[in-house]
Amino acid sequence: MRKIKYKTPEELKILTDKNRAETHALIKKLKKKKPKELDDFIHELHIDAFSEFSCLDCANCCKTIGPRLTDKDIDRLAKHLKMKPSEFLEQYVKTDEDNDFVFREHPCPFLLPDNYCMVYENRPKACREYPHTDRKHFYQILTLSFKNCETCPVVYEIFEEMKTKKW
Repeated sequence: MRKIKYKTPEELKILTDKNRAETHALIKKLKKKKPKELDDFIHELHIDAFSEFSCLDCANCCKTIGPRLTDKDIDRLAKHLKMKPSEFLEQYVKTDEDNDFVFREHPCPFLLPDNYCMVYENRPKACREYPHTDRKHFYQILTLSFKNCETCPVVYEIFEEMKTKKW
């Protein structure tokens, strides 16, 4: 895989839009075939990419999208901040259009100027799992992952690399 360079969400959106039809065709094909080697292929790309690329040089996800917060996330974060869960909800959380709990604002209220997370050890599950390219049964989240191409330079490059393989 080629070396991954930082791209802004605006740059990623343009690149993703340019390749949208081709990528949708690939997603449709992969969802139908569910190739056994897809997970191994994606996981190898994930390891390769993150051995070179540091999220601290990017933090697009923390700056532009918010995680869905579970009750456990809220309890853990409130405890970390020495607050009651109700106070945490009132100060930091809103309910989105899907009725999920999300942070009120972007960038994330816990993102520091140097792109470090001030609640890293207690960060939400969705943050710990992002960008999901090391997940099993990757074919199940192809559509979500394609959306992440507009945020994460690694995910964008993984999708571009997926197009080079004969499925």
